[in-house]
Amino acid sequence: MALSVLVERLWSLGWCVPWLLLLVCAVWALNHAWWKPSRQDRLLRAQGLQGTPYRFLRGDLKEDKRLLEEALSKPMPLSHHIVPRVEPFLHAAMNDLGNRFFSWIGPVPRVMIMDPEFVREILSNKFGHFDRASLSPLGRALGTGLLSYNRGKWAKHRRILNPAFHVEKLKRMLPAFSTSCGDLVGRWENLVGQEGSCELDVWPEFQYFTGDVISRAAFSSNYEEGRRIFQLQLELAQLVVQAIHSAYIPGYRFLPTPMNNRIKAINKEIRSLLRGIIRKREEAMKTGEASGQDLLGLLMESNIKQFQEHGNKNAGMTIDEVVDECKLFYFAGQETTAILLTWTMVVLSMHPEWQSRAREEVLQVLGKDKPEIDGLNRLKIVTMILYEVLRLYPPLLHIQRRTYKTVEIGNVSYPPGTLLALPIVFLHHDQILWGEDASEFKPERFAQGIAKASRDQIAFFPFGGGPRVCIGQNFALLEAKMGLSAILQRFWFELSPSYAHAPLNVRTLHPQHGAQLRLHKLGVVS
Repeated sequence: MALSVLVERLWSLGWCVPWLLLLVCAVWALNHAWWKPSRQDRLLRAQGLQGTPYRFLRGDLKEDKRLLEEALSKPMPLSHHIVPRVEPFLHAAMNDLGNRFFSWIGPVPRVMIMDPEFVREILSNKFGHFDRASLSPLGRALGTGLLSYNRGKWAKHRRILNPAFHVEKLKRMLPAFSTSCGDLVGRWENLVGQEGSCELDVWPEFQYFTGDVISRAAFSSNYEEGRRIFQLQLELAQLVVQAIHSAYIPGYRFLPTPMNNRIKAINKEIRSLLRGIIRKREEAMKTGEASGQDLLGLLMESNIKQFQEHGNKNAGMTIDEVVDECKLFYFAGQETTAILLTWTMVVLSMHPEWQSRAREEVLQVLGKDKPEIDGLNRLKIVTMILYEVLRLYPPLLHIQRRTYKTVEIGNVSYPPGTLLALPIVFLHHDQILWGEDASEFKPERFAQGIAKASRDQIAFFPFGGGPRVCIGQNFALLEAKMGLSAILQRFWFELSPSYAHAPLNVRTLHPQHGAQLRLHKLGVVS
């Protein structure tokens, strides 16, 4: 009798457990989607911040999408006043609420930080209160690595990666840069042919060029496999952008849609190719055949050194972590420089006087020779132009930090989990910091360097700042200088009548309809 009662009670408990789990999940979901955002909203407003009203679960995502679609549907004048087009929601909110306000990314509050002093404090992370905002699951598909880590893990990876990006080590990669530049200008010379001119969309050209550079610079002895990875990464980026702009549906990425299945398949192939390259390199290093002339070799040498110095299997990176860093080489390295070179050629087509000045300097300093690092470092006008293009058209429009504990900034206490947005493009176009001509192209601002270009040095931070400043900024600038110099040595260019000025924020700043230019061989008059 007692046994039957016990069985009956256990049976009833078995039915209760799923209901209890369901109740716990419901409470967690309600807290995540309503109670917690409501508490955060009240706390921020009580301290004097204005904000957009919180809308259940989606926050401002629907309004953001609506305003972006509206902005992209209109033609833009041929000017550098791009903020209303690329960030229409934040631009409208700032006009309504002032420079210090918060909005909602789903159920998470995002506070705009426009004061350079506070931006400096957050980027320096002096008191260790901030983490880099975590990537979305879709964003992580493009690559995690150093970009997404925080605290101890970030410090370990940065320490291992630093030697590979030292200026002296970058000199070893100049032959790879030079080969890719030669291929680019050679292909363009064939296109202009005997007529001496042609129309060209330089956006895909520079995507191909920078993918070629990163393939050679990262995987010199496995160049063809590196090219295949680049092509897959390019397709993956396009799919992820489409997915991010899909409706906000929790768990949508887990559904077996054709897009989600293709994203998983590409990721699987990329990781398989990278693991193969890394294993080959490990074998070559054991037999003394491998050289540290490329990024992968330098990374693996530094990683082995960490293991040897600390005698601890946790001191270095695992193979999967090396794979993630290699994926990041492609996404960050290829994308940033392609964007910089594209907008530089567009802007120099809009301002032919600066194109002429840059060409005169290149021909005076370098002549017709292949660009070398000493000569590239003497290109003052070219450097000023690249900085001014980075100011007006930063590849990344804003960066974010997340509080993981309560922190006070400017007499406002921010609770854990608050996103602090450092809006690069807004600060780069701020008239208080840059003057009334902030949205005009004036490279002479940088004639005396970055420190004296604006009223506050932190007003210019296209590569971020503080300890987490972009590790690849020297790589990107060296590549951009070499590519631009090689082009200026051989061609002059102007906007095509078919060009439509349409900057578009798709995680980074792309030309929505491409960048069609008329390319002319030097000495040929159109």
